[in-house]
Amino acid sequence: MTKNSFLEDSKSLLVIIILFFSSCLLAQQNTPTPKTQNQFWRNVQFGGGIGLGFGSGYTDIALAPSAIYNFNEYAALGVGLQYKYLKQRDYYASHLYGGSVIGLFNPIHEIQLSAELEQLRVNVNLDGSNSNSQDYWNTGLFLGAGYRSGNATIGARYNVLNDKNNIYGSAFMPFIRVYF
Repeated sequence: MTKNSFLEDSKSLLVIIILFFSSCLLAQQNTPTPKTQNQFWRNVQFGGGIGLGFGSGYTDIALAPSAIYNFNEYAALGVGLQYKYLKQRDYYASHLYGGSVIGLFNPIHEIQLSAELEQLRVNVNLDGSNSNSQDYWNTGLFLGAGYRSGNATIGARYNVLNDKNNIYGSAFMPFIRVYF
């Protein structure tokens, strides 16, 4: 074996050893595990409501998506959007849209208490007269309680800001709330 061939063989062996160990070192890199990834989205739940009501010349369509952030097993805070279309044939058509902020408290797993502040823009167009059309804001503060099972809660809420000009027929309203 000549001196040149020995040097070339040694260089080749050294390159192979370096490549082998460098690939082993790269395999030991710290990659994010699911535990170290962003925990925020693990605590977010999405839900909302869809409503359809039809009667003799009456239409009621509602869409209300929402999201909550669970701070722990007892408390959550969230936001929601709402759109509602109401029409009574030969009388009026109305569009309601706005948002809400909701706080949920679960003193025990089966019981859910809630407080929701809702702000809606109301546009009412009375048929036959543009002068009687109305545009105004409506605010509601609902306090509620319900029975919770899994992701669903059934209960009732009461609008403590209810007055005779309120858009709702009653201050007391039942609800079903679902978050996934």
